[in-house]
Amino acid sequence: MKNMLKPLLILSALLFFSPQGAMAHSYAEGVGDKLAHGVANTVTGIGEIPKNIILNTNQKGLAYGIPVGLFTGIVHGIGRTLTGAVDLVTFVIPTKPIIYPDFIWKDWDKETHYHPDWKLSTDSNGKPAGSSYQDKPRDQTYP
Repeated sequence: MKNMLKPLLILSALLFFSPQGAMAHSYAEGVGDKLAHGVANTVTGIGEIPKNIILNTNQKGLAYGIPVGLFTGIVHGIGRTLTGAVDLVTFVIPTKPIIYPDFIWKDWDKETHYHPDWKLSTDSNGKPAGSSYQDKPRDQTYP
């Protein structure tokens, strides 16, 4: 028991003296946002199936929309559920969402896509200054 307490105390001290610990308000918001994303995306991943069927049907018709939308919906549903689970497990590290739109009900008419890397959210409202969670990476374009 004594051996387990020492690493826990060191980790607590590192978290307390980290830049995020000094900005308690932004850290708390970042952690809360990430926890909310994790819960919501883990539970609503299944909603990607009807969303993608509707999107593909509206774009190319019923014969294309149902099979392609079903397949892409399953893939994005798994992706949304897994990114939600990762957010739940790592919610103590406040990062921007990996999946966009960050909640399935936001921008329902936009196709789901994934950010290529994790970025910490560090300003006072949990989002980098001058950007939003809906920003797309500058090095890639999405349809």
